[in-house]
Amino acid sequence: MQSQSPPPHSRRFAWASRNFRIQTAATVISGLGNAGAPIATAFAVMGGGGSATEVGYVTAARLLPTVLLLVIGGALADRLPRHHVMVAANVFSGLSQAVLAALVLGGHARLWHLLVLSAAGGAGYALYSPASGGMIMQSVSQEHAARAFPVFRMGQNAAQIGGAALGGALTAAVGPGWVLALDAACFLLAASLRFFLEAETMSAPEGGSMVRDLREGWREFASRRWLWVVVLQFSVLVACIGAVESVYGPIVAKERLGGAGDWGLAMAAYGVGLVVTGVLMARWRPRRILLVGNWGVFLFGLPALALAVAAPLPLLATAMFLSGVGVTVFGVNWMVALRQEIPEEMFSRVSAYDELGSYSLAPIGTALAGPAADALGLSGALWACALISLLLSAAVLLEPQVRRLARKSGADGTNDTNSANSTSGTSTPAAHATEPALVP
Repeated sequence: MQSQSPPPHSRRFAWASRNFRIQTAATVISGLGNAGAPIATAFAVMGGGGSATEVGYVTAARLLPTVLLLVIGGALADRLPRHHVMVAANVFSGLSQAVLAALVLGGHARLWHLLVLSAAGGAGYALYSPASGGMIMQSVSQEHAARAFPVFRMGQNAAQIGGAALGGALTAAVGPGWVLALDAACFLLAASLRFFLEAETMSAPEGGSMVRDLREGWREFASRRWLWVVVLQFSVLVACIGAVESVYGPIVAKERLGGAGDWGLAMAAYGVGLVVTGVLMARWRPRRILLVGNWGVFLFGLPALALAVAAPLPLLATAMFLSGVGVTVFGVNWMVALRQEIPEEMFSRVSAYDELGSYSLAPIGTALAGPAADALGLSGALWACALISLLLSAAVLLEPQVRRLARKSGADGTNDTNSANSTSGTSTPAAHATEPALVP
């Protein structure tokens, strides 16, 4: 019998593989809980009489194990089936959040409980994130990357809107414990979905030692100047943004605005900026990937500036919206650059070094957020974060590879560069390291 051609709608969405659809749906579900959890955690600390310094300590407690364990998570994800790693990490994170929710709801949560269980959540994320990054890269072919990644980011970012708004509203209405319980349920539901990812498309376990794998990943990461320069930029940016969103924002909302509900609305505006820009990025394929992406980074400091000048909620929400625009412009172009330049067998390890560098100073930034506010005043600390963000955005453009890295021929039907070395999962690391797609 002659096989029938797939229906038009099937061909139209041929770029969305089964693994891509499952991973995107699971990411949306877990993202709904994660968007509200930081708001709930901050107000759980303050509800127990905690200070800004203690809010920073709890946030740092989550980030520290993330930084310490990311490279191990990356090596595991390139050696083991990635869906197994993600499912185990999601279950662990869901259980730790469930315990924290029970303690908060029962009125028994102490600072050390929040510190320990936040650290457990950070460990779960460190194991999950490199596997997730490798999975989404692996499930998208190079020719469809510029179409698929904006859709993934839109789904991921849409969860930020609903999760932040719901988290802020629930924290204000019924307390932070229920928001943490929702986060636990979302983790467990996401784990159940990821269980159905197709195992045959995962990386097979490799021989040799994990130490060797980590060295190979480091060589792959360090050989690309555009990669480590941007990661170095983000190591400071993420520390500043973490201090603003996890510590200063909730404090300003409590002291000058309407509390958790208003901060949730501001975070939701940030999410709207993320999503609507995803629609643009699904159609826009800029030639110079990182140059355009870094223009988005210039918008990252606007929330700190709005908080510093005690802007009313509408202006704060506008600043958050524009920051979300910048995050999506950068994030989609960054994903395209990684998918284009990094060999498939290295995805998770390079993703781990990327996140390790980006988050390396985040625990210090959040831990010092309270003391910095005491020393400089809350407005002074916010002005410092805004200024640092602006200066770093300008400084990274001094690197020629950042300005010149270009979309390669054949990606989504484009023919943007004169580069003949198009990337595939079988390309050698040496070829990627010596011949990035640069244009004058």
